Amino acid sequence: MIYLKLIWESIRFAMQALKSNLTRTILSLLGVTVGIFAIIAVFTLVDSLEKNIKSSFSFLGSNVVSVNRFQFVGGPDYPWWKFFRRPYNTYGEYVFLKDKMRNAEAVTFSASANTTVQAGSNSYKGTNLTGAVFSYKDVYDLPLESGRFFTEMEVNASRNVALVGVKIANTLFPGKDPLGKELKIKGNKFVVIGVFEEEGEGLFEIASKDEAVMIPYGSFTKLYYVGQNGIEPSIAVKGKDEDIGMVALENELIGLMRAKRGLKPTQEDNFSLNKSEFIMNTIGSIFDVISAAGWVIGGFSILVGGFGIANIMFVSVKERTNIIGIQKSLGAKNYFILFQFLFEAVFLSLIGGLAGIIIVYCITFIQLGSLELVLSFKNIILGLGISSAIGIVSGIVPATLAARLDPVEAIRAT
Repeated sequence: MIYLKLIWESIRFAMQALKSNLTRTILSLLGVTVGIFAIIAVFTLVDSLEKNIKSSFSFLGSNVVSVNRFQFVGGPDYPWWKFFRRPYNTYGEYVFLKDKMRNAEAVTFSASANTTVQAGSNSYKGTNLTGAVFSYKDVYDLPLESGRFFTEMEVNASRNVALVGVKIANTLFPGKDPLGKELKIKGNKFVVIGVFEEEGEGLFEIASKDEAVMIPYGSFTKLYYVGQNGIEPSIAVKGKDEDIGMVALENELIGLMRAKRGLKPTQEDNFSLNKSEFIMNTIGSIFDVISAAGWVIGGFSILVGGFGIANIMFVSVKERTNIIGIQKSLGAKNYFILFQFLFEAVFLSLIGGLAGIIIVYCITFIQLGSLELVLSFKNIILGLGISSAIGIVSGIVPATLAARLDPVEAIRAT
């Protein structure tokens, strides 16, 4: 009960301070409001941007290692000229890995090219055309809105069947069910057997399956020369859940690839193993720097706000010296006076922090194209936590002075 009484007294006195000195209190709390707004706004923007970018790379899959000529992540000394001379992956290497891998859940092979697809008088330029083997669905998630995936017989026979994205379907077959309809790729007819589930636009539209078409790998090789003109085939291997960090998978994959390519022990690898985690870690480190900048910017405003709250509390102690003396003469303990002013400082700081969070929440309704701002519960708690800490730090000295007042001297004060 004593704590509830303390909290109630603190809230009552804080509301009185707001009412009696509204302008002074608002100006003093403005620093906390701006500071919390700056920090939480930066964190909200960073979290939303990071989530959007990482979702754009979801096509890389989880627990997936891909074999490529180039590394996904480079640095200032990125030896692109060395990677450029490396050999392309081959279908034979895929078959070899598929038969030999023991630490893999599945192995797949694919190649991609940009093209234009047509149906009647309608066409769609900039289509991401992918040729894939049957095991592609075992490595990557391919949710379908309607229809089905290729059968193994269709892939082995290189049938002209296709899966299309939502944008492709709506453009080529407006107002119609695309399943069973024909489209043309480089003059060749393909029958639509499935439509990918809509992904929506991201910061990297190239990753969206809404503008993609997938056909069997054999059908793809009839249209393009794989390994030439920038068409680079990729081998992807999905690891097992029990292989933490995919260490066993990578070691086995390196050994098999070196054996298949006949590399001597003294020769370095002529291929790169890429994981989505490489890109995610790089993205995360970039946003860590941005978050640190948010702390610095907001920290100065919070510092000013802390001084403002301390000023309010010193004035409050001065104005209520008589009341403190009366409370002590009636038996109030020092800790009661201390916590009364401390809770008041925290309450005032929370008001400023809550105002900053509300402003950030209102900003999340602003339309920023494909970027969706979301104020997470974690950031709300962080903002309230910082506000509480500022209130404690700013109010501890005035609260201590109030608790140590001599009751006789306090009552005599004017």
